Amino acid sequence: MKLSYFPGCTLKNKAQDLDTYARKSALALGIKLEEIEEWQCCGGVFTTSNDEIATKLSSVRALADAKEKGQALVSVCSACHNVIKQTNHAMQNDREFADKVNRYLSPDIQYDGSTKVYHYLEMLRDIVGFDELAKKVVNPLSGKKIGAYYGCLLLRPVKAMEMDDPENPEIMEDFIRAIGGEPVIYPYRNECCGGYIALEDPELAKKKSNMVTDSAARAGADCIVTACPLCKYNLVKNGSDVPVIYFTELLAEALGVKED
Repeated sequence: MKLSYFPGCTLKNKAQDLDTYARKSALALGIKLEEIEEWQCCGGVFTTSNDEIATKLSSVRALADAKEKGQALVSVCSACHNVIKQTNHAMQNDREFADKVNRYLSPDIQYDGSTKVYHYLEMLRDIVGFDELAKKVVNPLSGKKIGAYYGCLLLRPVKAMEMDDPENPEIMEDFIRAIGGEPVIYPYRNECCGGYIALEDPELAKKKSNMVTDSAARAGADCIVTACPLCKYNLVKNGSDVPVIYFTELLAEALGVKED
């Protein structure tokens, strides 16, 4: 199976492991991620201003490219996925916004919001299936206690993201079980790490970050997994006592495609 793939800027530099392990693991599961040609930065954040169009055009072009190929679009970075998913939701539900966007685009690129968008975790759940994933595991992570860290961007806003229950999510825990690990449920797994205020108020960002990692440590987590490069950077920078790694690295290890 072939799916269109939007890696995003950070996965090309600071978060190369997130990208590399995502691609290798997908191939091991029978899926080829075809990188969108000439993609541009997603914008980094979905601007809620009604008249802000320009920062969303790169997401629309990626969505339109996937539609032209007749493929669903997959992203793995939490921030990129949030921007793309919210943009797609706006194209589907805000006629005025969609009209303005399509007038910005060239005449041969018109987009109607019809591309199916998956986060990589959703791809594992909804396309591969966690039961089928479990059958592909060659190195089960038995005995490993893993704390899933969702952060802000995977789950909210609920109507646009439609991934899981924002207050009691299960998708990452189900993923951890599928690769043989033991999920650790802790109170701050879906709270903000403070990444977006790190420059404005570094002390508050550190406080919020430490609340997350301390919560996971008290619950007995051996490691924390995330899909967000900004979250990983912030948690590590602020001195997590628990290793913080990308979920795709654990996936690659379980599937036997991680290189030493």
